[in-house]
Amino acid sequence: MNAAYFAYNRSRFYERMQPSSLLILFSGVEIRKTSDEFYPFFAERNFVYLTGLACKEAVFLAEKDGKGAVRERLYILPPDFLAERWTGRRVKPYEAEAVSGIRDVRFVESFPEDVKTLLASDRFATVYLDCYRHAAGDMARPAHGFADWLKGVYPAVVIGDASSILRSLRTIKHPEEIQALREAEKKTRAGILAMMKASHPGIYEYQYKAEFDRALAQFGPEGPGFPSIISAGENNFCIHYYSYTGQAHDGDMVLNDVGAQHSNMITDVSRGWPCNGRFTEKQKLLYECALATSDYMFSVIKPGMRMEDVDATIKRYNFERLKDAGVLKSFDEIGKLMWHGGSHHIGYDVHDFIQRPEILKPNMVFCVDVGIYHEEWSIGFRLEDNCLVTENGCENLSREIPRTVADLEAVMRKG
Repeated sequence: MNAAYFAYNRSRFYERMQPSSLLILFSGVEIRKTSDEFYPFFAERNFVYLTGLACKEAVFLAEKDGKGAVRERLYILPPDFLAERWTGRRVKPYEAEAVSGIRDVRFVESFPEDVKTLLASDRFATVYLDCYRHAAGDMARPAHGFADWLKGVYPAVVIGDASSILRSLRTIKHPEEIQALREAEKKTRAGILAMMKASHPGIYEYQYKAEFDRALAQFGPEGPGFPSIISAGENNFCIHYYSYTGQAHDGDMVLNDVGAQHSNMITDVSRGWPCNGRFTEKQKLLYECALATSDYMFSVIKPGMRMEDVDATIKRYNFERLKDAGVLKSFDEIGKLMWHGGSHHIGYDVHDFIQRPEILKPNMVFCVDVGIYHEEWSIGFRLEDNCLVTENGCENLSREIPRTVADLEAVMRKG
């Protein structure tokens, strides 16, 4: 990703802004973990999408005047010798400009007076903020505090919804984003192969995770794009499992739902295999149902298909395979074995912050996720691949990661 890419993202946002308006986005702040420790900082994805910067406590401001002209400003933390000695080097103005393409870079302590001056001028009727919350109880972010201040001091100013515009923009992926996903798929493949080759009865889930993390680390410091889900045996029946404390016993299926990131783009791939490298008849029976369903989806997904039909088709087609295998009799029983939806978009977030479309269009990227959980047989796994919608069909971006029974067993024999 270069400065021109981020400038293009901003220009598309400006086209949707009302005249005489401001856009203000915050990169976020660290969240304290203990008295002397913070959780690893993860910048607001919409801020990164428009600026390319992932530094804490930064602010992006754009003003669009009544004639449509736009001026941009970026506010970053100032140099601080002592703070940088303890917690690391801060981005410098020239570096922020080089990454973002924003020429007016200031230090963040000037933001409050600058924004007051702009608002006091009575030239701006709307301020666009990203105040989206996934749930009502979610922690307040800097945008929420700024919105409260704005309502109290400038009640006549309208707060515009920046998140809805950004969700729409992020729905269709640019060539740079698709290329970044391809690079992330290579890392993800290396991590999954490392786990497969190390697999054997008696290995612990945290050891699988260590193999995955080590493989990704060979590509650089970006690492996983989200907390890895790696489980074995009965732990496979917890869909979002993060404990890594279980042990894979002979005959257990290993489930992993993992993904690497590259240039902030995140993949999401799931594979399942028996820890001993040999599928039992029942494991193979269920896995072949999931594989047939996944293969079928990649043969029918194309522009014009309804997004809701992706999930519905996965569920219906998988049922038919399970019915043919003698596992289910009625579609009413499908909920016993399929516990979650079959698709979600990926990108800057593993469940990407997009405007879920009604109709598929070229350059959308989402997961085709087929999960089967048969508690009576103690078999749980999912087969999840990343689907790029093309002009006439689709492409499986994660197809190079072993996915057939024969390929999975062959890799583990070599391992």
